[in-house]
Amino acid sequence: MGERVCGLLGRKLGHSWSVPIHEALGCEGYRLIELEPEDLASFLRRADIGGLNVTIPYKRDVMPLCGEIDPAAADIGSVNTIVRGADGVLRGYNTDIDGFIYMARRAGITLAGKKVVVLGTGGASLTAQAAARRAGAREIAVISRSGPDNYGSLHRHADAEVLVNTTPVGMYPGNGAAPVDLTAFPACRGVLDVVYNPRRTALLLQAEELGTPCCDGLPMLVAQAKRAEEHFTGRAIPDSENERILSQLRREMGNIVLIGMPGCGKSTVGRLLSDLTGREAVDIDQQIALRAGCSIPEIFARGGEAEFRALEREETARAGALTGKILLTGGGAVKTPANYGALRQNGRIYHLLRDLGTLPTDGRPLSQGADLGAMWRQREPLYRRFRDVTMDNNGPAEDTAAAIWRDFCEHSGD
Repeated sequence: MGERVCGLLGRKLGHSWSVPIHEALGCEGYRLIELEPEDLASFLRRADIGGLNVTIPYKRDVMPLCGEIDPAAADIGSVNTIVRGADGVLRGYNTDIDGFIYMARRAGITLAGKKVVVLGTGGASLTAQAAARRAGAREIAVISRSGPDNYGSLHRHADAEVLVNTTPVGMYPGNGAAPVDLTAFPACRGVLDVVYNPRRTALLLQAEELGTPCCDGLPMLVAQAKRAEEHFTGRAIPDSENERILSQLRREMGNIVLIGMPGCGKSTVGRLLSDLTGREAVDIDQQIALRAGCSIPEIFARGGEAEFRALEREETARAGALTGKILLTGGGAVKTPANYGALRQNGRIYHLLRDLGTLPTDGRPLSQGADLGAMWRQREPLYRRFRDVTMDNNGPAEDTAAAIWRDFCEHSGD
């Protein structure tokens, strides 16, 4: 037999990160396989199928097409991994549960003895429910759009201790949406979201703000892929591979975000970072000017700061949804609270510090003739609220760029 077909089977797969994960695990030729429902059965009859992962909407549809179903997958009621054995039999497994357990453990969230509320009823929900049962959860409530446990009756589950989102709400390109408000669950001590793009959904950003342990779905995706590869190849893969690949993906997909006072050197440091890393630098002020068809001073002259901030918020939302970029913000971006979520969702935020006396003011409408000391006193708490790291930029900009890249490589996986 020739080369075996390995890949991810689904209907719409443009958002998937499975290819780089499986390539990092040594599966060359892994690809995305998009099929319409009427083509599913004929595809699975192919003799050259090696190993397949299965995603929405086919995790249950493939089960009757498999010759054998692993007991754990049968218990869950969902298959996400298929292997054609040497005997030609298609065998179905569920490795999502391995990934889910890994995600929860990595976040320090325990399910034993807890009331677990699962949002959604699809294949990922079945996995979360099975993991909660296996862990010994005290109670499991599944929330759907209809039925007795629905989004209109969430008050019945205000005592939830762990919340799991298995819906696509908040997933790219629907960034910024949240399925629930966490303040409705005052007893919640852990939030798990199977969405992995963006890294921090609106739900997870709120969990961070409330100090609630939480995790996105990328660790689950990586860990289930590692287990699937073990089924594909019949060989064990060290668990350390999960962290290696996770760190690699975090570094490749994360944004480096620069904030700071007007004239503090964001553009210069951003350009140097772009040269150093090969990443595209996205200047949000430039994007605003392009969209408006005029310069920033002309926007201020035409519609004042209010028009500029509205444009800035829209362009920040667009830029923040990107991955693997360097984002350069305007000095006053921190004045709009919504910009925090947009920048933080995929980014590590660096605050550049420079002596006020060295800040240029030409071409900066709010800096010209302004008391920079007063501006700093107003904005410093906002910079503090936004930033992950401070970086002194009073020395050579090359040194600042190098320091940011070192920090990002070390901590982007945190």
